[in-house]
Formats: sequence, C-alpha cells, structure tokens
Amino acid sequence: MDFRCKNIEEPFNVRLHLAKDILTIQEQDVICVSGEPFYSSERTVTIRRQTIGGFGLSIKGGAEHKIPVVISKISKEQKAELSGLLFIGDAILQINGINVRSYRHEEVVQVLRNAGEEVTLTVSFLKRTPAFLKLPLCEDCTCVPSDQSSGTSSPLCDSGLHLNYHPNNTDSLSCSSWPTSPALRWEKRWVDLRLIPLLHARLSQYVPGSDVCRLNAFQVIAVDGVCSGVIQCPGGDECLDWLHAIGANMSALTKHNVRNPIVYMGWVEEKELDSVQDRMYTPRFLALRGSSLFKFSAPPVTTWDWTRAEKSFTVYEIMCKVLKDGDLVDQRRHALSLQTDAGEDCFFSVELECELLVWEKAFQMATFLEVERIQCKTYACIMESHLMGLTIDFGMGFVCFDAASKAVLWRYKFSQLKGSSDDGKSKIKFLFQNQDTKLIEAKELEFSNLFAVLHCIHAFFAAKVACLDPMFTGSQNSTTATMVPSAAHASKIKYSS
Repeated sequence: MDFRCKNIEEPFNVRLHLAKDILTIQEQDVICVSGEPFYSSERTVTIRRQTIGGFGLSIKGGAEHKIPVVISKISKEQKAELSGLLFIGDAILQINGINVRSYRHEEVVQVLRNAGEEVTLTVSFLKRTPAFLKLPLCEDCTCVPSDQSSGTSSPLCDSGLHLNYHPNNTDSLSCSSWPTSPALRWEKRWVDLRLIPLLHARLSQYVPGSDVCRLNAFQVIAVDGVCSGVIQCPGGDECLDWLHAIGANMSALTKHNVRNPIVYMGWVEEKELDSVQDRMYTPRFLALRGSSLFKFSAPPVTTWDWTRAEKSFTVYEIMCKVLKDGDLVDQRRHALSLQTDAGEDCFFSVELECELLVWEKAFQMATFLEVERIQCKTYACIMESHLMGLTIDFGMGFVCFDAASKAVLWRYKFSQLKGSSDDGKSKIKFLFQNQDTKLIEAKELEFSNLFAVLHCIHAFFAAKVACLDPMFTGSQNSTTATMVPSAAHASKIKYSS
C-alpha cells in the first residue's frame, strides 16, 4: 500500500499488521543485524569493477529532482549484489570520499565513470523514494549513453551500462572485492513506523472536516491524537476489507470495555451548523448510558469525565432517524439525524454501514430499557385555560388529570389513539376512539415542551411494539450489537497524511 506523511507529497510503501488491539504500520529500512553496534544509518561499502557487469548496479535520481542519486537496480551475481551491503533504494552520499549529496545525475555518472577499478561508496537507505524511481527499468533507452557516447544520462532512466567497462580492468570475482567491514551484516527489513492503539480510536475515509471521501484510502486516529497518516490501498475491495477488519477490532475492544448501564459508545462526525474555515464536520464521541445520550469531544475515561459532557439528552425525549439516500444532506454516507427535545436537528455520520446498524439497534435498546424502567412520564399542560397534567403510562396509556385536585378527567389506552396533529410550537390535538360509542373524541392540549412530549409518546409506542417482538426482547441482555471479529491481518500498502 501507499502512505503519505504530513509535509511529504510522495507516497511510499508500507506494510500494515492488524492485531486485536493495535494497528502497526511498518516501513522498509536497512538495519545492522550482526557485528559491532552501528548506530549511524550510513554504510561504507568498497567494491571493484568487473570486466563483465562493471559495478553491477544502476542508478536514478539527482539533485535536479531535489533527491540524491539512488541505486535502482542491483544485478544478480555481480559485485554489488555479492557484497550484501548494498540495496535497491540506497542513496549514494559519497564516492571515494567525494560528497555527492548535491550532485546532479550526470555529475554522479561522471564521478563513477572516473572512479577507477575500486570504488568506496557511502550510502544510506532512502525510505521515501520518489515515484519516478519505481518506473520500469530502461537500460536500453536512448537517454542512457554507451561508453563512447558523449550524450547526457537522464535521472529518469537507469544509468548503468556506461559503468560496466574500464580499459585496464581484468579483475574477476575475488576476495579483494568484498566489503572492507565483513564483521557487519546488514539486511533490508520491515520495521515499525507507527503503532496505533485501537481502543477508542476513530477511522475515516473522509478528508478531515469535509464530506470529501478519499478514493480507496483511509486513516486511523488514536485516542491520544496519533494519526496513521493516509493509507492508500491498491483497490476498493481491499480498502473496504481493511475498513471492516479495523472497525470490527475497534468495536470488539469497545464492547469489552462497556459496562452497565452503558449501552453504546463510539465516534461519529457531527455536521456543524455554522461551519468555520470550511470545516463542515467535527469528531464527536457519543455514549448511551442509562437514561441519557451524552456527546463528548473525547471519550470519557473517569467518572468525572461523565459530568463534563458537551451535551446530554434524555433518550426517550429525542428522536433518532437513519437517513436514506434521498435524505442525505451532502456527500456523507451512513448518516443519521437526532431531533432534540428543543426541536433542534443534529446530523451525524459514521464510517461504515454496520456501525450505523449498531447505533440504531443500541438507541432502540436504550430507549426500550429506560421506558421499561420508568413505566410512566408526566408533563404539565394547559387544556381550556386550566392547568393539567398528562401522564403517559406504559400500562394504562394516556391519563389526563387536574393539576390542583388530581382528579382524572379522561383516560385512553394506546390502542385508542387513532391520530394526532400539532402546530409545531406548543399545541397537540389527539384523536381517540371511544370504546363504547366508537366515536372519535378530540382532545387538545398545550405544552411548553412540545417536542419532548411528542418524542416521549413515540418512545412509549415503540417500546410497546418491541414488547411483542420475541427477537427484540430476547436480546435485552446484550448491551451492544455484535460486529464480526477480525483475525490478525497483514499486507503491503502505500501510505500518506
């Protein structure tokens, strides 16, 4: 895969390894695996020119591309390959003591051409090689001159043929051609670049703060803010596989850490009502705990954190709706809306469809559990200029009583409600069917908290319906919906941030 770090435009190869609780991002590096401790990233290698094959390596790059010249090919069974100390991707820093870090491609070619039969190279492995170094080898292309040519080599091609011949060279493979430091042994290996803990981490395909979805790419941000960088997958299917695998492990970790009365915890992106500097979305952490939905800027860790939520809502006084394609407000998919008890609409999105299903099921469960616990809820209201109280009772239905005398004025079962309407401000008109006469009786009430009442009625009706569903009631002991767990996963990728 590809990876792009901050301030680095060119992606480079990395490998991902997904474990149960951590995502490891690895990059290729050359490390010393035997001999005396060697802490510098630079290596000094001495090789001799052969009659056939020359130094046995090809180069690309140069200062004209703001990079050093880099070894792009090492021929099999030639001196460079047999030394065991040179690798494709090594930047040539010095040639026989001459500093060539700032040399152009043709200048490095000339130094190598005149280096004599034996050359000492100081190299360092260049992890973030530019894209043109990955172009197909073109040793036979016209931009590479022969030994007799006076043409100019190109940094985009593999300059190698003109290094193969030296008029006085009769050397064959001999011990004198081996490196000057045989006690040291170097290997190109995958080494850890970043470790991303997955507990309470968040996953996103979108450009931060926007509804622009990256093509076949994503990033993972740890709870402490450490970012994976942008991980670019070869194709859409592989990208989706990684998203599901990482998301499943995050979900499993969250579920393992959830304790009653917490029903759900997870990251969402909230759409800003007043976007600043083109920031349309902000990460938020939602938690369903007991009777409330909490909104945080960061996951709650301590008991004190729960008292510092940005907002909290009573679950049976808010309305949750999963948005279909035609209802989406922009390019963000997997979105939901929450209408608060004040009538305010909040829009959130999650990364995967399975997360949306988990959230929807968890909200339904939290609402059901709370309605089942409280059994009834009473709201103050006005009817015909008199102060009244309306009780929504899980067992009896609707009960209206005089606030002063507590005398019951009317009572209807949930099944008797045949319709209702409201003015969107304070008034609700209920249409109940009289059980005896079968006539429709209208009751109009005025509330100071209209939306809270409407949502509460909806919650009680939903809980009544849920009670009749054996599949729903049988899952009450499960506080969070289960996502399919993922085994440890590893593959190559390319990466950026």
